[in-house]
Amino acid sequence: MTIHPLDDRVLVRPVELEEKTASGIILPDTAKEKPQQGIVVAVGTDEELQKVLSAGDEVLYTKYGGSEIKLDGQTHIILQRGDILGKIVR
Repeated sequence: MTIHPLDDRVLVRPVELEEKTASGIILPDTAKEKPQQGIVVAVGTDEELQKVLSAGDEVLYTKYGGSEIKLDGQTHIILQRGDILGKIVR
């Protein structure tokens, strides 16, 4: 299945970060915080947004923004432009 976001929406696949304590203990899933960064899968039809973001870009987004969906057994989030805080450039 393929999803094409409309208007100023972006489809993002969250990136699960491994969380360890300072002493090296890996935290279980129940203790981890909700991810706030992900990889852009698709960008909506808004032309200005398409100039700034494209598939494959890594972004930071608000903790509780967007709508979670399951796509091919994997969690994705559909975010509006206002939920995206910035683009990660490495």
